[in-house]
This record gives sequence, C-alpha cells and structure tokens, in this order.
Amino acid sequence: MFEKTTWIRLPRNVLVGHGVLDDTVEAVSELHLHGRPLVVTSPTPRKVAAERVVADFEETGEDPVVVEIEEATFGAVERVLEIAEETDPGYLVGVGGGKAIDIAKMASDDLGRGFVSVPTAASHDGIVSGRGSVPEGDTRHSVAAEPPLAVVADTEILADAPWRLTTAGCADIISNYTAVKDWRLANRLQNVEYSHYSAALAEMTAEMLVENADSVKEGLEESAWIVVKALVSSGVAMSIADSSRPASGAEHLFSHQLDRMVPGAALHGHQVGVGTIVAEYLHGGNWEGVRDALATIGAPTTADELGIDDRTVVEALTSAHEIRDRYTILGNGMSEAAAVEAVETTGVI
Repeated sequence: MFEKTTWIRLPRNVLVGHGVLDDTVEAVSELHLHGRPLVVTSPTPRKVAAERVVADFEETGEDPVVVEIEEATFGAVERVLEIAEETDPGYLVGVGGGKAIDIAKMASDDLGRGFVSVPTAASHDGIVSGRGSVPEGDTRHSVAAEPPLAVVADTEILADAPWRLTTAGCADIISNYTAVKDWRLANRLQNVEYSHYSAALAEMTAEMLVENADSVKEGLEESAWIVVKALVSSGVAMSIADSSRPASGAEHLFSHQLDRMVPGAALHGHQVGVGTIVAEYLHGGNWEGVRDALATIGAPTTADELGIDDRTVVEALTSAHEIRDRYTILGNGMSEAAAVEAVETTGVI
C-alpha cells in the first residue's frame, strides 16, 4: 500500500514591486489574520521600512507591538517569545534583513502564529524559506522554522540597500548549482531522499540569475526585481523539499566553517559564492562560468576579495565536512594537497 505523504507550506501571497511596502496591511488583511501584529525588526530596517509599516497598521486601528533586535541569537528569539506572551499578538511581521526575518520566523514557529516577511535587503533566500540560521559560539545552527504566509518585497527599498548585500544574495542563489549536485550525489551514494521537482526549481533559479548577470547592476530597481524573484523561487524549492538541500551543499559547509574560524570576516553569501567555485570544480563542472557570473555582478571570487588569508581557506576546505552530517562532494574530507590544488586551479588563492 502506498502511504507516502508530504506537507508543503508555501506563501499564500507574494507581493514584489515598486512601492509595495505601502500595501503590507492589505496583503495581511487578505490572509484573514486577526489580533495585534508583532513587528520584529532591527535598527536600520526600522528606520527604512518598519516605522512606515507600523504607522499603516495604526491607521487601520491596529495596535502593533514592535521588538527591535540587534543580533540573530537564540536569546533574541526568547525575548520575542516573552514579549509575545505579554502582548498576545495574532501574528508576526519580520521587517529587515536576515536577522529580523529569521528571528520572527523562528518565534512564529514556536508560538504557532502566522508570519509575514518584509525584506529590506535581497541578501539571502531566507526571506521565503522555512529555515532559520542562528550563530552560537563558534558554530551556526540551521533550524526548521515557520515559512511566511506572505512576502512583501519592495524593490525600491531593496535597490537602495547596500550593494554588497545584493551581491551576497546573488551568490547565495548561484550556489544552488552545486547544492543540487551534492544532493544528487547524496541520493546516489547515501540514499538521501531527493525531490526532482524542487531540485529542478533550484537549478532554474541559479540559471536565471547567471543568464541575467549582466543585468544585475548597482542602483537599478530592475536588478532588485530579478534578484528577489530568484530568492523567492529558491526559498520555495526548500519548502517543497522540506529541506535546505536544494540550496545548501558543500559550499555552505565551507562558509559555515569560515564562520567558525574567522567570524564576521565576510558576508555569508560571499563566502558561499567562493565555495561554489571550488565545489563546481570538484564536481568537474563549469567552474569558470560560475566564477565569471560572480565577477560580473561584483561578488568576490578570491580569498583576498573575501578578506580571508589563503591558509584559512585551505583549512576550512579540509575540515568543512565536520560541520554537520550532510554528505557532499567533500565526502569524509579533502586532503590538504587536494584543497590547495583546487583553490590554486580556480584562482581562489
């Protein structure tokens, strides 16, 4: 008897475009959410967008609660939960970059309340996915969380965000190339469950960005449109798979290991991009094409551009497999000689 089941949680509303921040309240009303909104944000996004969202809620008679966080930590999640216990919100709204949105989605998952994502930077695919990423000590935890019921992505605001955040988001999307290859490898060698549909969507997302790399330019709102649509697709692929596998492979392990060794040295997406060049080389793929696409959009392609010394990059490659129990092209670890050959051949060092 066939007994397989799956539960795919996807956003009901995805609103992308110029000036759509002003439609946040309307997008929420169409979800038939009730009660006070709890708005989770951080200092800069609060000035850029959250205060406008709060004012719009107040005009409709709502009494929003605002929580401002400084860092994405489990302590911040606990703080949001404590405030939620005191104020009994009907739903949560995350306004900001990765920090605010990850904290809001994890808190909403714990509370069993709906969550709305309002990104102010196109820096990663977490704006749609059902995963949250939180650093703790010398490691980073990727945990299951509540995916958003709606996404409101104002391209005017996203285009005005620091360009390095947008290039980091682009690199994060391009990494789908190697993430899917690692997923297929794990399926063949370790019998890891694999979804052809979500893998195809993740690959298409990466291809869409690579093919439009020439169109992704600083200050262009159309560039923000291209990038945010790709980020949404990538997040949806993870929701369909109920796993981060479509968008996270060896290149992410490499980035997480760098976070352990030199925390804060470079943006996550930029580290992932450099890791993708190496992983594509190890897979025998078109690593030159990946490198050129990253260079075209202005993302780092070398250790020097990341601001990380060559030795650290090699050490991160040889130990990245230890980060988590996820089979990738790195297998049970690279030798130092193999790592040096890979980074020298690809020009990473």
